Formats: sequence, C-alpha cells, structure tokens
Amino acid sequence: MEKNPTNSTPSVAATTRKLVRRKSQTREIVENCLGLVGVLILLTAVFGFSTAHFFSVTTFTSIANEIPASVLIAVGMTFVLIIAGIDLSVGSVLAVSGGVLGVAMVQWHWPVWFAMIASVLVGAFCGLINGALTVRFQLPSFIVTLGLLEAARGAAYLVTNSQTQYIGADIEQINDFTILGLSFPFFVALIVVVVGQLVLTGSVFGRYLIAVGTNEEAARLSGIDPGPIKVVVFVISGALSGLAAVAYCARLASVDPNAGSGFELEAIAAVVIGDTSLMGGRGSVVNSLFGVLVISVLETGLAQLGAQEPVKRLVTGGVIVAAVIVDFYRTRRAARRAA
Repeated sequence: MEKNPTNSTPSVAATTRKLVRRKSQTREIVENCLGLVGVLILLTAVFGFSTAHFFSVTTFTSIANEIPASVLIAVGMTFVLIIAGIDLSVGSVLAVSGGVLGVAMVQWHWPVWFAMIASVLVGAFCGLINGALTVRFQLPSFIVTLGLLEAARGAAYLVTNSQTQYIGADIEQINDFTILGLSFPFFVALIVVVVGQLVLTGSVFGRYLIAVGTNEEAARLSGIDPGPIKVVVFVISGALSGLAAVAYCARLASVDPNAGSGFELEAIAAVVIGDTSLMGGRGSVVNSLFGVLVISVLETGLAQLGAQEPVKRLVTGGVIVAAVIVDFYRTRRAARRAA
C-alpha cells in the first residue's frame, strides 16, 4: 500500500523546522561560548600586562580552586532562570547548609561524608520550600526566595551561634587533594557542569524546562505540568547550594554564618553573562561556567591592581547591569527572528 504523501508532508516539514531550529540554537550557544572565551583572553591579556604576577600558574590555579562554590550555585541558577524563575536564597542556603555541616562534624562527631550528605539534604529541603510555596500559592519566586534569604540566614546564625567555627582537618583534606594543582572540588564542579549541560540539551526534562520557561501556558496545554518541574528545579538549586557549602567549608576549614553573602548576585550576573535569559526559555550551563570565570578573573585582576572592595563592588554591579542590557537586546533580536 502506498503512503499518502499529503499525510507525510506535515511530519517531514515539522521535523525539518525542528532540526533547523535546534541547529540554530546550537550555533548560537557555540558563538556565545567563543565570545566568552575571547573576553577571558582579553581580560587575561589586560591584567597580564598591567600587573607583575597575574600571568602565572599560581594565579590561574588559585582562580580555579576558588570558583567551585560559585560554579555549583551558577549551575542551579541556570536551571532556575531557564524556567523564568529566580532564586535569591542561594547564598543564605549555603550558609545554613555549611552550619549544619559544622555542627554535624564538631558537635555530633559525624563522619565527614555523612556530614556532607546532611549539608546537601538541608540545601535540597530549602529548595523544596521555595518550589512548593511558589507552585502551591502561585507566588513570584522573587518574593518566596527573598523571604527564605532572610530566614535561612537567621537559621545560619542560630546553628553557628553567630560565630565562625573551625571544623578540622577532615573537611580540609577534601580541598588538599589536588591533581596538577587543581583541587578535588574543582573537578566535582566540572562534572556537575557536564552533567547539567547534558540534562539540559539531551534529555526530555531539559526540553520541558525550556518549554515551561518559553511559554508556561502553552506547555500546560501541550500536556506538560509546570508545577512538578518547577519544584524539582528549585530542589536542584538548593541541593547544589548545599554542595557548594561543602566546597566553601573545605577551602576555609571552617563554617561562617556570613558565608555566601552576595553569592546570589554574582551567580545571576555569571549566568546572564553566559547567555541565559532572565525572561526564561534559553540558557547554557557551560556558558554559565565561563560567566563565573569572567567575573573571577575580573575580581582577581582588580585585586592585584590594588582596587579596594568598594571599587570591586562597583565593577561587579556594572557588569550585572551591562549583562541585563545585553540580555534585553538578545531577547528582542530573537523575537524579531522568530517573527
């Protein structure tokens, strides 16, 4: 029996459009990635010629070993922004997760791996609160996570008695284990980036995230329930903040109730620099890694130039504003192309 060509034509046309669209998106991600690499090379060259010690193996390994916590939080923030949400609580969740890690090891005498699991679970629970409240009461994630930012910070002060506490050598050994000068948390962060990118680009869940972020109502009408997806995304963000607390505490061998202060702004800036849209529906985990590197190189270079903390804050704020402006024009250009 011959196939009806009129029935097969729409399917072929739809498949062709889908392949063209996916190819275009992949090309755009690669172009943005190359652009970020170019920015990194430019910043490295500028600071290398401006300071005596920037262009050295010591500087580069120091940057690599300082960014794991920021990278882990940026991965979670990437997923949240893709669904058109925001998570302002990541820094405070890091603090309270680190506080639980310290209490578990110092007061309860738990083995380091059990304490690490507890830290991740605390972070995941905070993410569950964010997701459940956002979905159940249809509240803006900005308001919900802003509330948890304060609540989790208060919990961090209670857990640590408002004091920085030394944990011990057991947690420090995690950071001391190095390969070619690069710490174990750095490789863990790289693995999370790779897994996150594969989930985003090569799984059904990743396609659901983009669909929900692009048009939530259209996703619902097509049979996708946005509620559970949002909850899972916030749980992922919280769990990665808990894992970031482990990396943070391992580097300092202590817990600090003020840990993670300002991490939410740095994470948002890094993710937006990495071409994740604040409006949702577009993002790249790998590019978020490069966004973290851009900010870290910028801060390190300014520090070696002798810039004070207020100057670094001014520059970081300027980077955030510039990233938002660029994202606005990217979104408008993409809308024109789609039209």
